[in-house]
Amino acid sequence: MLWQAGIIFLPASHASVLRDNLLSQRQKMDEITQWMVLSQAQGIGVAGFWALVEHFGSPEAVLQAAPQEIRSVRGMGDRQLQGLACREEIRCHCLKQQDRFADFGVECLLYTAPAYPEWLSQISDPPPLLYVRGDTSLLECSSIAVVGSRAATSYGSRTAYHLGRGLASAGVTVTSGLALGIDAHAHSGALAAEGNTIAVLGCGVDVVYPRGNRKLFEEVLQRGLIVSEYPLGTAPEGFRFPARNRIIAGISQGVVVVEAARRSGSLITAQLAVDEGREVYGVPGQVDSYKSEGTHWLLQQGAKLVQSADDILEDLGLEAVSARPATRNGTVDGLDTDARTLLDCIESYPLSRDELLLKSGMEIFTFSENLLLLELDGLVELLPGGEVRRLG
Repeated sequence: MLWQAGIIFLPASHASVLRDNLLSQRQKMDEITQWMVLSQAQGIGVAGFWALVEHFGSPEAVLQAAPQEIRSVRGMGDRQLQGLACREEIRCHCLKQQDRFADFGVECLLYTAPAYPEWLSQISDPPPLLYVRGDTSLLECSSIAVVGSRAATSYGSRTAYHLGRGLASAGVTVTSGLALGIDAHAHSGALAAEGNTIAVLGCGVDVVYPRGNRKLFEEVLQRGLIVSEYPLGTAPEGFRFPARNRIIAGISQGVVVVEAARRSGSLITAQLAVDEGREVYGVPGQVDSYKSEGTHWLLQQGAKLVQSADDILEDLGLEAVSARPATRNGTVDGLDTDARTLLDCIESYPLSRDELLLKSGMEIFTFSENLLLLELDGLVELLPGGEVRRLG
């Protein structure tokens, strides 16, 4: 390498390599831009995107095609032509989005990219591209989706947490939608096991939704992967979530529905899984709970009944691990003396707090403190009316 008057002269071979690398990066970014432009053109949508690419061969060829050629493709009319007529405006917008990728640690995976998840590429309407933040290697791992009600019961929340924890402990990636309720508890369980989890969003990967899950969002970002088919800044509008569900089902080997009403987004996810030949599992609930009507219906339709992560692992041919509720110390035997004494007083049949306090012989402060710890450890459940019952 030579230097003269502030100018660096590279050997010809090195300069050639550098020039080729820069050209390759520029071509790659140009290709990403073309895919982004076509996917973001108004009126095109996922089905239209693939119809056009199938006809013309590539997004680049679509963007270079004349209006009359576009119109010859089935489903293309005035609305689609108007959207594509704005391609230069969309291109400028896409370039601005790309400028923000580095700020948020975003990678854009095209359908043709080696890192694009194989399971997802097999569905009938795969996203043309994915915006991802975090550990993209998780897209290559075995994954199970855990979904259910946003307004989850304590039973559903606890079950989702332990399923997430059990699956992650066995090396299975837990996928969900980062929503309140079942989704959040499934992610939390996986993180508690120091395992892998993927959050699929119905908005941009730079948008925290719901806001109450900001801390969980950050934890998943740091230790897992956040995925969306929507551009940066996309708001979480209602119509996006059913489309998001096909990605949750698509990247997973199976879908577990923990709690769901008879008409819910979770059943849509389950149906999408069935359509794509994936396994569907259901967690039974109380027979009189409307929040379990959907899961009971799934079980009647042939979904596999799940009581623990072991059931799923066994069905998938993976090594099962004990799904017994863990305590702060990892086992029931790790409880301190007072907590163990109190747990021994609690039965699977509900008992009032007053009766339990009298039975334990503890001071009220010691009793309340240890009852709370047992609840947090997932060993007991506090029921309406001040009753308590043992779990497991």
